[in-house]
Amino acid sequence: MSRDTLDFTTSLAVDSRMAWYDIVGSIAHARMLGRKRILPQGDVDVIQTGLRELLDALEDGELVLNDGLEDVHSNIEAALTGRIGEAGGRLHTARSRNDQVATDFRMYVRELLLEICSYLIELQKALLAQAKTNLDTVLPGFTHTQHAQPVTLAHHLLAHAHRFGRDVERLIESYARINICPLGSAALAGTTYDIDREYVAKALGFEAPCENSMDGVSDRDFAAEMCFDCALAMVHLSSLCEEIVLWSSPEFGFVEVDDKYSTGSSIMPQKKNPDVAELVRARSAGAVADAASMLTLLRSLPLTYNRDLQEDKGIVFHSADTLASCLDITVRMVATLSFDAAKMLAATRKGYLNATELADYLVSKGMPFRVAHEVTGQIVRHAIGRGKGIEELGLKELRRFSKLIQEDVYPALTVESCISRRDSYGGTSKKAVRLQMTNLKRHIGEQERRVANMRTSLHQAFDALLSS
Repeated sequence: MSRDTLDFTTSLAVDSRMAWYDIVGSIAHARMLGRKRILPQGDVDVIQTGLRELLDALEDGELVLNDGLEDVHSNIEAALTGRIGEAGGRLHTARSRNDQVATDFRMYVRELLLEICSYLIELQKALLAQAKTNLDTVLPGFTHTQHAQPVTLAHHLLAHAHRFGRDVERLIESYARINICPLGSAALAGTTYDIDREYVAKALGFEAPCENSMDGVSDRDFAAEMCFDCALAMVHLSSLCEEIVLWSSPEFGFVEVDDKYSTGSSIMPQKKNPDVAELVRARSAGAVADAASMLTLLRSLPLTYNRDLQEDKGIVFHSADTLASCLDITVRMVATLSFDAAKMLAATRKGYLNATELADYLVSKGMPFRVAHEVTGQIVRHAIGRGKGIEELGLKELRRFSKLIQEDVYPALTVESCISRRDSYGGTSKKAVRLQMTNLKRHIGEQERRVANMRTSLHQAFDALLSS
């Protein structure tokens, strides 16, 4: 091909990241060819020695890739043949670039997924730590960005933590679908050689070989799923960062972002900008776009392999890299946030957050809820007209709207009562929130163990392959 065509079609800048996995996958493939006597053991020994030398060179930073070759796979094969001669040309027996690429990609994405899970777990821990510190901190809860009901800050932070917990669960579930080995599918139809796909899959830490060779080389569901998982996690991050941006403004004054994660203004010396939170919010757009790009890439492809699939890796890598970097810095930013409990409490005095308490009080006296809702609305309008809170109205004023209201209404209207009475499972009372924290700590521990077990399983497989 011409140099122009090579420059246009090369994927080396993207797939060079998979070099380690390409070499390790080739070691497993070569060993299987020897075990099945498809290649003479002498050739297999030479091939494995050459591949191990390439692996050492790569890990030492000494392996130089040739940009005159179109991808990492051709680079590794050319480097191997350059070292060991003719035997290197036999390595590609019983495989195709198609199943080789798909296998390398899955192995690399597995590692990305586990890395992201670890970051998400650390973010949950940071939110849990802040929740423990702010169990008694009260602020307005919002719906429609309007004051709704008072909640504890711990309850609010735990809501974010549960989002990130679901992100971990989604990724763990995705891992099972990633962890299927295409190697042995060859170009699309399988191979005439008597290969052992089960052996190769196990040697590379996969759960099993794929069931259908055509699906094996063309399936990128796992790539689309990874992009979606990353995009949704970025949406959750963006939501958290949006609140940090708003809450750190003078209008709220609920939180101060540590100087390490803020910037100053080029012209206004008094300003402290939450730039890290703003950039995380902005970069969520790229992650959402990556998910859309992947689905659009796949939407019109006939079976089986098409060169369009070369573009999948850049999309997935960008999506995962964006999420990992944003999680890394958000964990540290969240851990160092300083909340202003006094300002949060003061904000609960605005917006008639205890109106629902009054409605519930009337219900407890026997009034149907819909009637209580209407009566409470009338009282709120009356209070607004007099520039008072509900709790500041006299008993005689309140009884004009309902004779069911007695002196015992006032204790029910305090912020403390609003919080403590929300004692239902998952609610905002201190008792309910403590139970949430206990359960979340247990869930985080379970997720840590599952991720650690998956990582250990991979490392054991690779160690066994490379130590024998």
